[in-house]
Amino acid sequence: MTLPYIENVEIETLIDQRTAALVRQLDTTSETGARNTGVRGQMAVQFFEKKRRKAWFTKGEEEVCWEQWTLDVTLATPRTESERAKVRNAMEAMLLKAAMKIVTTVNMEKDHIPPITTSEANPFPYQITINPRADSWGARMSLF
Repeated sequence: MTLPYIENVEIETLIDQRTAALVRQLDTTSETGARNTGVRGQMAVQFFEKKRRKAWFTKGEEEVCWEQWTLDVTLATPRTESERAKVRNAMEAMLLKAAMKIVTTVNMEKDHIPPITTSEANPFPYQITINPRADSWGARMSLF
């Protein structure tokens, strides 16, 4: 499947850094005994809009999260070539399913997207976090 994207070194670097941090964290966890079952973690992508603060003694803007995508990640450690092939096929199928779910959801649910008010290449601030806290609003919505 081919998906469009914008080449942006800053975004690619951030994705690489967060992915490497998650893998390091999962590797550390797997060394403590969970190697046979696979080790699970999460990566979240949050999109924000800047809103003016409307309080008496404060000025400036605040960032309000308007969407969060949470991706479940499992670090598998296959022992043989046949296991490696099975894991790769399962991974490809899961990535395709996740991409299709994102595309479908994004194309159906557009009412909550704030208006673009800047001419910057990326009009919405974003964050990529690993193993986000479960008390965030996006986790309660459980989109993914």
